[in-house]
Amino acid sequence: MKLNAGIITEKLQETKKFYMEVLDFGLSFENEFYLLLHTPDHSAEISFLQPNHPSQKSIFQSVFNGKGVYLTIEVEKVDDVYKELKDKGVQMEIEIRYEPWGDRHFAIVDPNGIGIDIVTYTKPKE
Repeated sequence: MKLNAGIITEKLQETKKFYMEVLDFGLSFENEFYLLLHTPDHSAEISFLQPNHPSQKSIFQSVFNGKGVYLTIEVEKVDDVYKELKDKGVQMEIEIRYEPWGDRHFAIVDPNGIGIDIVTYTKPKE
């Protein structure tokens, strides 16, 4: 079983640019109303769909309202990714930090208002 999360958005081109230029995602498929992107290692995909497209049924029509969704991207060296994104001028929503439960992470926001938590999991400090 493979999961592909999808977001309905009017911002297809801004979204494509953000995920490809900021997060180094690749393009799996694109047409005039649909965008499918993959992580750099091809282990996961995310899709974006234009709202109110006549080819889609009503459950795939309403635009995402910008609240209540987040993504987590697990990386091996979160400090390196943090520095890379800072060097690109990406605005940080949460600066890099350790959490008591063991995560070292930071967060950014995509053009649709989706929080993206970038994390390296570590053991909690004793």
